[in-house]
Parts: sequence; C-alpha cells; structure tokens
Amino acid sequence: MEQEPMTRLEELMDAAWPAAEREESGGWVLRAASGVTQRANSVWPREPGAEPHRLLAALREARLWYRNRQLPLIFQVFEDPRYVPLNAVLDEEGFTRQSETLVLVRDGGTDSPGTDSGVEIAAGPSPEWLRLWWSVDGRGDDTALAVARGILERCPSLYALVRDDDGRPAAVGRLALPPGGTGGLYCMATRPDARRNGHAARILQALLRAGGARGLSSYWLLVMASNAGARELYPRAGFQEAGRYLYRQERPKRHLTGC
Repeated sequence: MEQEPMTRLEELMDAAWPAAEREESGGWVLRAASGVTQRANSVWPREPGAEPHRLLAALREARLWYRNRQLPLIFQVFEDPRYVPLNAVLDEEGFTRQSETLVLVRDGGTDSPGTDSGVEIAAGPSPEWLRLWWSVDGRGDDTALAVARGILERCPSLYALVRDDDGRPAAVGRLALPPGGTGGLYCMATRPDARRNGHAARILQALLRAGGARGLSSYWLLVMASNAGARELYPRAGFQEAGRYLYRQERPKRHLTGC
C-alpha cells in the first residue's frame, strides 16, 4: 500500500474537522470553535519552523489570539522531525503532553462484499445519530453539541447508524469526504451496553463500502493510543499505523492568594 505523506494527512485531517474560526499566521493555523474538541481549538503548526527566536515570537502571537477568545493555548504536534525545534520550545515553556493519538491508514476496497441493509447511511447527521455520538464522545451541553454539529457539517460526509434488536441506535460512524479521493473515518461510537456485539465492525465495513462506491483510493482514521479495543478492531480491517500526534497545552498560570 502506498501511503499518503504525513504532511498530506495533516492537511486532510484539518479539512475533515474544520473549526468555526481559523486564521493563518506565519505558517501556523490557529483554530477555534468555542472550546468544543481539542482538534478544532488548537494550533496546527503546518510549517513548524526551526529558529527559536521566531518560534517564541509566533508563540506570543498565538497566546494572545487564544487569550482574546478565552481559550487555552493548545498545539496539535505530530511525531515528525519537523516538529523537534517546536517541541523543544514547548518543553522549555512547560507545555503538557496529552491525548496521544495514532493515525492509521489503509488503501481502498473492502474485505466484506455486498451490502448490509441493517446499516443506515445518510448524507447528514440525524438527531438520533448526534445523540448517540455525543453521549459516548461528547463533552458539554446542547450548545456545545450544536457547535460540534457545525464542525461535522463543514466537510461533506456520510453518516452510518446501526440499531440493536429493539430498534434503538447502537453504534454510529462518520466518513469525511474532503477533496482528493481519501476518506477519513471519525466519530466511531457504540452505546456502552451494546458493545461486544459486532456493531462497530458493521459500521466500519458499511462506510468502507460506501467510500468504495464513491471511488475512494484510501482511508485514514484516528484512535487514542490508550483505546485497546479500537486498536484491536482496526488492524483486522486492514489499517496500519502511519504516524501519531499529541496535544501540548500551556499550563494555567497559578494566581497566588493569601499571605
């Protein structure tokens, strides 16, 4: 399998999860979406830079940009030699390391021919789809969910839903369709009491079939390094690791009180 270069995958990931607000500054992309999801509220250093004094100047500008929006300063930093100088500056500044995420890829096609009539595919997220996804992966109230929905709908996508024997939504998933013929699998979520019943595998295969019908040549997906169950599922479907990233967040300044 010929993999997409990591720089191209970074571009696809940005396109598949577009923030409500976005500004490019010196090769960095500053993104904000009312604090909903780390990805949409973090700096993507598309051109990380290497000179410490330039990095510090860019860091000051980014800090002010996020402070004006009352958001913490977070960087999405990929495991790549290009990011070594930036990581050194962030280490010196005391930024945390969190949410290590694997980038998995596979080529087009599917190992499961035919169709699965029990998986519902739609061009938009239904209220049932949104409720299930948010109940599993969401952080926040209905206002935050509305922001999240806006993020999803800014990129053309397909939404899959499968029901349990009682007709209740059991699992969902999303196939993002940015330009270029490569699809991104997101929002794979199964209701906790419906797990271990093959629902996630059905969602995955249905979305791969849907992507194949649209001529997609390859796919990527993101999985937390700590998610052992997902790390078992995706290699069985032909995915393999192409890279990884983590988030680096500025530590909050402590305000001293008392004597």
